[in-house]
Amino acid sequence: MKRIVLAGLITMGGLLTVKAQCKTETAINENFDTWKDINKCWTAQSGQAMLYASDKKIIFYSMNNPGENMYLVTPKIKAGNYILTLDLSDNGGETTLEIFSVDNTSDTKSYVSIAKPSKITGDKKTYNISIKKDTHLGLKVLLNGIHQAVYMDNFSLKQK
Repeated sequence: MKRIVLAGLITMGGLLTVKAQCKTETAINENFDTWKDINKCWTAQSGQAMLYASDKKIIFYSMNNPGENMYLVTPKIKAGNYILTLDLSDNGGETTLEIFSVDNTSDTKSYVSIAKPSKITGDKKTYNISIKKDTHLGLKVLLNGIHQAVYMDNFSLKQK
């Protein structure tokens, strides 16, 4: 019994160590080229759909679940003013992106919208973001059709 408890404590300590290695960022420049899976300092929430790294980009895929809330959440960002740019494209239909300030990555009730939903048109998106306290950024993609996909690449967050 002692061995089981000890093994459980060691495992929990290892999990806590992994998250503890993620630091608060002042800039992020990510092209997703080396990602085989979602980076450990980022969080993916896909609900009944799919959100994954593949082909040197992030893919939001609705499968048979249109309207599912899908979020990709960054590492913690230091308070300040930023310019966010990213490339977004889709495979057709109505798709939108909304940006959130995220206090608790595992509680979507703590997500506060800081940029209204905007239509994904295949163009580079640029946002001016003001963060009053250290927080994560959540990118919510909404897909309104079956087998829809949005492709995200070249994520750049820089201080003004």
